[in-house]
Amino acid sequence: MENAAFGKRLKEARLKKKLTQEQLAEKADISAIYLSELERGEKSPSMTVFVNLVLALDISADYLLLDELPSGMDHVNNEISQRLNKLTPKQRASALAILDAYIKSL
Repeated sequence: MENAAFGKRLKEARLKKKLTQEQLAEKADISAIYLSELERGEKSPSMTVFVNLVLALDISADYLLLDELPSGMDHVNNEISQRLNKLTPKQRASALAILDAYIKSL
């Protein structure tokens, strides 16, 4: 598991739930300092801590692991679809043109 990417997703999940680091740390039975280190990608959680975080945030493990597991790609695809569905048809066409141009540049 890549610590920086995991930490970023962990922080995003916490903020989506409108929790402070202190609140999430208490729910996950860890210190706020340790949670901060996880979010900054300085540390990697044990399996117990990982499970506690998933339960405290009421999210799937896939969400935090995202690209680490094949099923994480489903989450990415769903996220893209949800964002595109919020756009007008004209905005969606523009977004797809930008995506095509980006992919070609890779």
